Amino acid sequence: MRYLPAIIVAVALIMVPVIWVGLNFALSEEDFQGAAVDSGARIDIEVLRQQVEDLQQRLAALETEVARLPAAGAGQTFQRDEDAENALLNSGPNDIIDAYAQVVLIANRTSVNRGLEVAGPDYLEAKLGRPRAVLSDTCEPMTNEALKSRLVLEQVGPIRVNMLRPAVDSLRRVFANIERADPDLYARINSSGSLCVRRIRGTVDRLSTHSYGLAVDLNIDGHLDNFTDGKTQLGLTILADFFHAEGWVWGAGFRREDSMHFEISRKQLDEWLAEGAL
Repeated sequence: MRYLPAIIVAVALIMVPVIWVGLNFALSEEDFQGAAVDSGARIDIEVLRQQVEDLQQRLAALETEVARLPAAGAGQTFQRDEDAENALLNSGPNDIIDAYAQVVLIANRTSVNRGLEVAGPDYLEAKLGRPRAVLSDTCEPMTNEALKSRLVLEQVGPIRVNMLRPAVDSLRRVFANIERADPDLYARINSSGSLCVRRIRGTVDRLSTHSYGLAVDLNIDGHLDNFTDGKTQLGLTILADFFHAEGWVWGAGFRREDSMHFEISRKQLDEWLAEGAL
């Protein structure tokens, strides 16, 4: 049995890269095309990803234990410590109790908004004007009468929002598609806010997209996501596909990752302007 730890390490070293390559292929860009995402498959993939990460942690612990073993002399054998082995093998979580709220790494984060770009503060101001003349770091009412006339406060699917009419109509379509495809996920969508007329924190006078009623923050079960950590709730990765299909940009792809944030893309804004909706 003296070679057992080394054999375990060798097998683990072989299997982890194989599983990881398979995951990267499964989560490649092709899997994110269209809104008809298979939520069950995504959950299975993310569970497997968590299991791989857990295996890597256990492997590191096992390698440490092997390094501490004394070299075997002539005629010397090692006795198995079954309690220690079981403790090591059972050190990670056995189940993902709440799959939709489970926090996972964001796969291919920089490419999640493929084909879409943000409107940006300068573009929004050039096309729509300013929502109010004077801005601060706190949310204040919209005073631009042209924009204010298109502002609506409504229940949209599972949440209540205060946004411009075209954005509300678009959001309603997104939620309708989600409800048809995955009613369990739909029932657990929660909002962290929509309209908030203020400047971007840390700037002198630059406008947040929330200032125009063209952005919404979402979460699963009311649990807020950590800002800029490269991770998000699994449910939000599923929602992102539906939003992308409707022309929304996901904040997970921002330089400063903000995965609860969804906003209208420049392309969609231009279409509404051409149609006279804004």
